[in-house]
Amino acid sequence: MKAARVPMQRPPDARLLIVGASGELCHVGRGTLPSHLAPGDLLVANDAATLPASLSGTHDQTGEAIEIRLAGRRSLAIDDVHEFTAVAFGSGDHRTRTEDRPPPPELRPGDLLSLGPLRATVVGLLDHPRLALLRFEGTPETIWAGIAQHGRPIQYAHVSQPLAMRDVWTRLAALPVAFEPPSAGFVIDWRLLAELDARGIGFATATHAAGISSTGDPALDARLPFDEPYRIPEATLRAIERTRARAGRVIAVGTTVTRALEHAATGRGGVRAGPGLATQRIGADTILRVVDAIITGVHEPGTSHYELLRAFARESVLWAATAALERHAYRTHEFGDSVLVARHLAA
Repeated sequence: MKAARVPMQRPPDARLLIVGASGELCHVGRGTLPSHLAPGDLLVANDAATLPASLSGTHDQTGEAIEIRLAGRRSLAIDDVHEFTAVAFGSGDHRTRTEDRPPPPELRPGDLLSLGPLRATVVGLLDHPRLALLRFEGTPETIWAGIAQHGRPIQYAHVSQPLAMRDVWTRLAALPVAFEPPSAGFVIDWRLLAELDARGIGFATATHAAGISSTGDPALDARLPFDEPYRIPEATLRAIERTRARAGRVIAVGTTVTRALEHAATGRGGVRAGPGLATQRIGADTILRVVDAIITGVHEPGTSHYELLRAFARESVLWAATAALERHAYRTHEFGDSVLVARHLAA
């Protein structure tokens, strides 16, 4: 596998590895995705737009440079923007590997941060010197304006050119709540949606505040994903019910959709529409209640995204898939190739 270094959402040579329910592997062009789905299936995608969640500035107490990457909040409410969980770095930018970035100045409760037009106070640390709860000053309108004016998309060193907002918004982008792009949705465009409709394949959306994919710190990365708010529309709930009634499959476009749908189904009575906060971690021991298959990016073993795939396929199948991805030089990261993993059949 190799990192995708060009910020192109739908490269014409994008590939798709299909991992079948029995563990069989099939390599196809990603543009052929609809032909590998069945009438009556339902795709559910994340329609969250991506925030410019990287904010550079100064730690007032020391005068040292700091970069804040917004990483979480408690709800999707428009006016709920005063407090954010954030990961802090010292001087530098995305051209330095996240793992090699220096730590931030020592953060203490009450410290002030000047982030362009924004001012924030460190409410406290969250059991790690680089993970903090911040409170921003001002009205929701001024905070949103400051983020829009001063922020940049969170970016990693494998893409050298600075990302523009158009690079990280999917074609479905609606409410700006994601901290990094729900990049599995890059596969979707209007042509694909038209083909899905022509083939009798349903389409619906959920809104999930996709979090950061890497902090550069092994201890923090082990805590990913952080808690993430979401909202399931009533229309999506009805689409899932119709799909179930017709024995179709619910196919999540991305790990965020999987997490939202499965969290919304933790109680009795199936999926619940409305807002929620996904606090669970999905892995090998998770019993999937809603999602039958997932379309996602190419993820390496050890990442939180890969751990989620263990709920869909046996370890031996995932290792075989990883070996195939390596052998065929699939591209990783947000602008890379894709994988379709069907939930394994019970023995």
